[in-house]
Amino acid sequence: MESRIVYFEEGGAQNTQATLDLVVERLGSKDIKKIVLASTTGDTARRAMEFFRDQEVTLVVVPHQFDFHRDNNAFPPELAEELRRSGHQVHFGTMLFHTDEFYGSKNATALANILRSFCQGFKVCFEIVYMAADAGLVAGGEKVMAIAGTGRGSDTALVMQAASTQHPRRLKVYEILCKPLNPLSLDELQERMARKET
Repeated sequence: MESRIVYFEEGGAQNTQATLDLVVERLGSKDIKKIVLASTTGDTARRAMEFFRDQEVTLVVVPHQFDFHRDNNAFPPELAEELRRSGHQVHFGTMLFHTDEFYGSKNATALANILRSFCQGFKVCFEIVYMAADAGLVAGGEKVMAIAGTGRGSDTALVMQAASTQHPRRLKVYEILCKPLNPLSLDELQERMARKET
């Protein structure tokens, strides 16, 4: 069996359209009914809602949890309502890889950093699929598409088997559709995000 993986020279929002195109191509197999999508400001969610309008898929949009940013939540509440009215889901759950010390463990950071060695989007795909399964928005064992990116936009797409955090070892990556070729380190990512916020 052979399949194609697309590598982007750099991560970032400039890869969003190409990522969505690859996802539509893969959806042609008709074996995936849900897309779990990371969206911080809502831009990617709005774009995906329009882009996948004619596809037989449900979006499960996972923004940052409330109080993650100093200035409340960046995801517009009116967009969350619009997505829900269109038959999609929006889940503002606890971001699993940002909860160190909450349970007295450093395991979340260790796992996040290992996944970031693939790329930031890889880490986020794992996180949002766990979160969606914990919320009951995808079923354990269900084949889903996960889309995430580096800072803003989308540059990573994986076909995964969903699992909740009660059964974390059941999460699987079946296929990598695309990812950045040169992933940013955590320090580089934080530096880039700080520059965009100032």
